[in-house]
Formats: sequence, C-alpha cells, structure tokens
Amino acid sequence: MNTAVIGKETGARSSLLPMAIIGTLFFIFGFVTWLNGSLIPFLKVLCDLTAFQAMFVTFAFYIAYTVMALPMSFILSRTGYRDGMAIGLGIMAVAALMFIPAAQTGHYALFLLALFALGAGLTILQTASNPYVVRVGPQESAATRIAIMGIINKGAGVLAPMVFTALVLSGIGDFTTESLEQLGAAEREARLDEVANRLVMPYIVMAGVLLALVGLVKFSNLPEIDEKVEVPEGSTALGQFISDVKAIWQYPQVVLGSLALFAYVGVEVIAGDTIGLYGEELGLTNFASLTSYTMWFMVIGYLIGVVAIPRWISQQQALLGSAIAGSLCIAGILLGSNESTAIADTLWGWMGLTVVPDTIALVAIMGMAHALVWPAIWPLALEGLGRFTAQGSALLIMGIAGGAIIPLAFGKVAEVAADTQVGYWVALPCYLFILFYALKGHKMRSW
Repeated sequence: MNTAVIGKETGARSSLLPMAIIGTLFFIFGFVTWLNGSLIPFLKVLCDLTAFQAMFVTFAFYIAYTVMALPMSFILSRTGYRDGMAIGLGIMAVAALMFIPAAQTGHYALFLLALFALGAGLTILQTASNPYVVRVGPQESAATRIAIMGIINKGAGVLAPMVFTALVLSGIGDFTTESLEQLGAAEREARLDEVANRLVMPYIVMAGVLLALVGLVKFSNLPEIDEKVEVPEGSTALGQFISDVKAIWQYPQVVLGSLALFAYVGVEVIAGDTIGLYGEELGLTNFASLTSYTMWFMVIGYLIGVVAIPRWISQQQALLGSAIAGSLCIAGILLGSNESTAIADTLWGWMGLTVVPDTIALVAIMGMAHALVWPAIWPLALEGLGRFTAQGSALLIMGIAGGAIIPLAFGKVAEVAADTQVGYWVALPCYLFILFYALKGHKMRSW
C-alpha cells in the first residue's frame, strides 16, 4: 500500500485524519496508564502490601520506558511510524492477557510482569505518536495539538477509575485492609478470590480492543513522517542508529528536556496514582476512584492550554506557570489540613459531589498545575533536531522513568515517616527543575 508522507512543511489540511487516529491511541494511553491509580490501592489490599511495595506498580510500568525506549526507537527507524504503532498495540494486547493468570493466582510478581509488558508496548506508541503530533502541523501550534491529545488522554484517565470501580469493586461491600482483617481466614480468602477473578473479563475485553486497533492503524492511510536516515556506504542500519544515538547528546535542549520530563512524569504519577493510597490511609470510602479527581483537573489544565497557547501565552510561559503553580500546591499539601474540606466545599461541594479533605483536594489540583508541562516540553526539546528526531524522542521517552523512580522515593519517605502526607515533599525539587528548564534549559544549544 502506498503511504502518504508528511514532510517538514505540513499543511493543516493533511492533519485531520492523522489527528483522529492518534487521538484514539491517546485515549488508549490514558485508559491503560491511569488504571494504575486504582490498581495500587487495590493490589495493596489484595496482595497485602506496604505502601512502598505497592508503588512497585508504577515502577514496573514506567521503568519499561527506560529499558525499552532505545530498542523500540530502533524498531521505529526500521518499520516507520505507522507500523511501529501497530507493533506497540500488539505487544499491549499480549500484556493485557497476562493479567488473567496474574488475577487467578494472585501473585504480585505476575501483575508486575504484565505491567512491564504494557509499558513496553506503550513505549513504542509514545515514541511514535508524540513527535507525530509535533510534526503533523505548524511548529508554533504544536503545544496546542499535544494539549488536545492530553485532553483525550486525561479524559480516559477520568473514566478508567470509574470503570474499574464499577466492574471490579461494585457490590462487594467494604474492601479495605481493615475490613478484611476482621474476617476469618477462609472467608477472607474467598473474598480475595472473588475480587481478583473480576479482573479477568475487563482485561480480555481490553486485549480485544487493542487487537482491533492494530488493524485500524495497520490498514489505515495514516501518513508517514519524512525523517528517513541515509545509511552511508559501508555502514549498517544498526551502526548508523547507534551513531545517531551518540550524536543526540550534543543537543542540551533535548537532554535537559528528558530530565525535565523525568521530573514531570514523577510528579504526574504522584498526583494521579498516590491519591487513592492517601485516601485509603485517611479512611475515605471512595479511595479507588480518587484518581478521577486528578484527571478532571488535568483536563481543565489542558483546556486552558488549547485556548491560551499560542494566542495569549507562549509554550515557554506555560511551562513557567506550571512549575510555579505545582510548587504552591506542594506547599499547601505539606502545610494543609486533612480534616478540613474547605477547598472541595468551595470548588465542587455546592454541586452535590463528594468532598474530600483539603490535602487530598490539593493533590488533585496538582493535575491542573502541571498539565501543560508535557505539551510544552516536547516542541521546545525537539526544535532543530531534524533527522535526529526519532532518537531525541526516544531520549524524551526515557524521561518517563521518572514515573518509576520518583514515586518509589515517595513511598519510601511515606513509609519511614509513617505518614503519606510527608511523602509529597519529594515533588518539590521536581517542580524546581522544571522551573529551571522553563527559564534557561530549553534555550541552550551547546554545553
């Protein structure tokens, strides 16, 4: 099949179909990724874990991006963006099926292996789709396009905890560590088996949907990005790829951008995936769906980006504002009350929605504070890379390892302090580094 090609000067007329298909993929990214926010407190109870052990859910998922980013980037350089996306979806379908034996045996290690496989599949999808969105239209509106994808992604993140709660936890009564400790050994085991087996059908459906998307991407007229690398005579494709990977370190804006994404993904995961853990510690009955609160605020943040960038603020200004707002949220969480519900009462309590303590509300608001970091960093970091775009994208994707490392630091601090609230101080230096990148790092073109 002949495939249309997107060059460096792309017109708006060519972007509608690619944006629709990529938007579908970003919905899948969001749904799969933000299920972790519900899985963490769920597996903590199911597998009898400490807070630190439960955070290995994020470690297994996000460390795959670091381990697999360069191999997947090489695959992408050989297959092209469209076929690479299809391969990623296929890997994710297999990973979804791996949750079936994990649920039936209840072994935490099998859950972690399945999560790593999901992350590996998402690695090639993210490596392909993010630069695709940047290149598919004008450079100055790239952050707006990524923000639109972010709305779709986080909209899926709003739905994922609700779907998880409805399919897995509905009708089973109180499913917390404290309630299970009050049951006899046989009754407790039966309850755990019943809840674990409810995971099977949702992941079978997920695998089916992913396989259907393989067909959609593979046989669509999705254009390719014209970033082909000429292999010099006497060299191999792998040798040239390795040479290009080495060359990418000469570009400070992308290296520092990767570190900024490391910091950002760390705080994004903390905001989305620890809120349920914190809520379970405070005894909130809706702890499994609290990730939706963070996702709602992220959607609001992305909407602000779509409206304001580049009409009223630049990508760099959006990044600067995000870093400052996130730092203020952390200060509020560390100094705020987990008894008062004044913030939630003011923002959404008047609508009849369930309110939460102020510190929980501020964790959710972190989502809005840093929503524009991801869409702002990508175009700033990839600017001027040319044929090194795939390698630069892979380096940025490796920054997603922040979602593996920083939440583990959060879990350890919370465990040592015996107080989840104290763990949130880990996010402060992350926001400060993002502030540095917004002020200086993205402008650097030499070391």
